[in-house]
Amino acid sequence: MNLEEKSQEVRKVFEELDTEIKSFLDASKLTCISGCGFCCSNPKVSASVLEFLPLAFDLYTKGKAEKALEILDKTTEEDACILYKSLSEDGHLGFCSDYQNRGMICRLFGSSARKNKEGQKEIITCKKIKTEKKALYDTTVTAIKSEMPIPSSTDAYRKINNIDFRLTERQLPINQAIKEALESVITFKFYTENQEPESMENF
Repeated sequence: MNLEEKSQEVRKVFEELDTEIKSFLDASKLTCISGCGFCCSNPKVSASVLEFLPLAFDLYTKGKAEKALEILDKTTEEDACILYKSLSEDGHLGFCSDYQNRGMICRLFGSSARKNKEGQKEIITCKKIKTEKKALYDTTVTAIKSEMPIPSSTDAYRKINNIDFRLTERQLPINQAIKEALESVITFKFYTENQEPESMENF
């Protein structure tokens, strides 16, 4: 598979996952707090290059790849994801400006489960939801133990690992992952769009 085909495969995984997430959220009603961007404002969120290939190809197609790289070049380790748009001074209120192309980590957090030490499913979520939606959270935890369907973070990552392990094994600060995805796409497009077919004189 070339880089673009890998991106398309990641997109398929995302679409399947989004369907599972919607079913879980419809059943549990345990959604994020409206307008909350507390997790997105955390500069320590890490991600892989592979999960941001769909974003990178989309930005390239729209002619925004170079501009995005310029912005990324100016970011520091203390800056949140460039897709996150803060609406408050402390950065805890805001929204994702490209929700459709968000990464795997962004999709899974608050909407998936992992196995704990006892081998039971444990929802991956934040302290704000656990406290501000405590009753709903407790009900959902009980329902999950009683086999309420919930996406598995392990299964989701396994699926993209199978697409390209090399591009998923390195977990980078989220802006670095986006930057490397963009650089890979720009290089890929340069060579594929500027490759001249061999003439018959070469044979």
